[in-house]
Amino acid sequence: MASREKEPPIRLDHLALFLDFDGTLVEIAPTPDSVVVDPELPPLLSALRDRLGGALAVVTGRPVAEVDHFLPGLGLDVCGMHGLERRIDGRLFLPEGLADLREPVARLRARLSHFPGLIVEEKGIGVAVHWRTAPEFEQEARAAVEDLAAELGPTYKIQDGKAVREIVPGRAGKGDGIRQLMTSPPYLGRRPVFIGDDKTDEHGFAAVDELGGVTIKIGEGETLARYRLASPASLRLAMAGWLETGLETDALRDA
Repeated sequence: MASREKEPPIRLDHLALFLDFDGTLVEIAPTPDSVVVDPELPPLLSALRDRLGGALAVVTGRPVAEVDHFLPGLGLDVCGMHGLERRIDGRLFLPEGLADLREPVARLRARLSHFPGLIVEEKGIGVAVHWRTAPEFEQEARAAVEDLAAELGPTYKIQDGKAVREIVPGRAGKGDGIRQLMTSPPYLGRRPVFIGDDKTDEHGFAAVDELGGVTIKIGEGETLARYRLASPASLRLAMAGWLETGLETDALRDA
């Protein structure tokens, strides 16, 4: 059988890079507040953004402000809350017409306060319940989120991730956030690359596949992504190499 012809590296000035945060740029932590940012990550992202002509964005379920908390001073483009919050070139766009969730979230906290280790993460326009530190209460967490979603009605939906279930506005989706960015400079006309690790990233993989881009999953598990890297540390190593050579898909493992 003939060997597959080696693909040439893709020049960074031809690409738009979209990066999930938790589980992709940083390792998953027991709680949302306890993630650790490798000290090499911020300068690496800054250098990549420069080489990409600014076409780099974090696409995450976290609010924009939380990305700034963990990556202070960078001022990256961010699609937060699964694409609903967007900061592009320093301008912040927030969703309108959503319900005030403070009272429903307070009731959710009260219901789950009887189950030590469950974490209720309020996200302004959404809410998540994590059971990573209390896996024995997974069913209680899932049921509470399902009941609240039913109460809020069809304008909201449930998304499941790694030891987390969250409620987000029905129009949320990382793929839609990426599509929005791809319609304007510096992303316009480039080939998108999306890297993520979780179920919520599959929406982004599908959109980028349709746009003819490159999709990379971090870690194991079924996925729509074309390629795979083992861990956030592997991604950091790969991105450092891209600064020297461009994106080499032949160096990635097929998913």
